[in-house]
Amino acid sequence: MSEVKRKINVPFAVIGGSQAYDLLKKGAIQGERIGEVETPFGCSQPVYHIRNNDGEMLFLSRHGETGYNLTAPFVNYRANIYALKDLGVKQIVSWSGPGAINESYPIGGYVLVDDIVDETHGRESTFFKNKGIGFVRQSPVFCPALRGGIKKSLQSLCIDFRESGTYVCTPGPRLETPAEIRKYKSYGCDLVGMTLVPEVFLAKELEMCYAAICYVTNYAEGIWEKPFKAGELFEGLSSDADRKAVEQAVSRFPAVIAEVAKNIRQQAMHCPCPSLMERYKKRGDIGADWHDWVTIP
Repeated sequence: MSEVKRKINVPFAVIGGSQAYDLLKKGAIQGERIGEVETPFGCSQPVYHIRNNDGEMLFLSRHGETGYNLTAPFVNYRANIYALKDLGVKQIVSWSGPGAINESYPIGGYVLVDDIVDETHGRESTFFKNKGIGFVRQSPVFCPALRGGIKKSLQSLCIDFRESGTYVCTPGPRLETPAEIRKYKSYGCDLVGMTLVPEVFLAKELEMCYAAICYVTNYAEGIWEKPFKAGELFEGLSSDADRKAVEQAVSRFPAVIAEVAKNIRQQAMHCPCPSLMERYKKRGDIGADWHDWVTIP
């Protein structure tokens, strides 16, 4: 990491999901391009430093800078989270575009998820590989203080949203079968996506606050009967009306993240996230410098 990058110390960051790259290309999200950050786990996605009247934040597009270059199973989650931590980030707001299992969720609607089911396999999901630490409590999964800030922001912008929902994270990149969706529905899952795991767990291992805003992109396979349409998004799972609703939801994100940044700056954060590794510190397993906690590949 260059000396310029080391001088950056920004406590708030946003990880953009599907179509974040479109907002960058259109100029809806603007900032100084810091670029990729070298980490022990490889290079992160390019990071942007955004400054405006509401304060400052860092922005990272999970799937790529210019297009959907990486599907969910191939995102370098460890590098992205490590890079943000190294740049001073304490709070992360992520967005994700899952499908709806819950039929009452409208396409394009926002959901402030509060629980998660991990169905992934083979992803590097911890910084503490081959170590005797990492028993991090997962209730609440998402930072309650940060969720409160997002809730306040959406309300102040008069945006309708669901205050809770359970997200099941699948391996990808293929979509799920109807039988799998029936299984997840029996679990009580409302949304199905591919990106929030292991992102949220990695952030918590480094004592960072993490919360996610989801916007519904389509109904999951088997929820409604949809004919196959070659060459279209999800081969016909999404209609033209659905795509327009999704585009409208994505277009609101610059205003949403600016409002969240303002609210986070103005409110005191009271949550368990900064002390998630306290037991290991008291036991003498780790010290104050988080860099020494992680297992270097």
